Amino acid sequence: MAHYAVLDNNNIVTQVFVGKDEGEGDINWEEYYGAKRTSYNTRGGVHSEDGTPFRKNYAGIGCTYDEERDAFISPQPYASWTLNEDTCLWESPVPYPSEGMFEWDEDNQKWAEVEIPEASSETPQTDQ
Repeated sequence: MAHYAVLDNNNIVTQVFVGKDEGEGDINWEEYYGAKRTSYNTRGGVHSEDGTPFRKNYAGIGCTYDEERDAFISPQPYASWTLNEDTCLWESPVPYPSEGMFEWDEDNQKWAEVEIPEASSETPQTDQ
């Protein structure tokens, strides 16, 4: 089982589907499907299960296929983020903190800690 990405005329991913593995039959499946192979287990050019990484990153709908890099690149999340040329992943100008949960604050160019509400110890009442 392999994944393939369908591209529009601007090389934007419009669909991802499951198809045949390249070793199945004597057919070039990318050519047959008219789509680019992608790997669900690939991120930043590394395959999480020590397999063959395909095109730097898994192709999601809205990603761009860059022919020169032979890579799928997600849309830029914030104007201040830059593309890492080796991994084809977007990087913030400030590294993500090592502990806690944060979200990017573009206006202040920093990671802002996310407040997580305390769980209630009360048992919810049900209507009977």
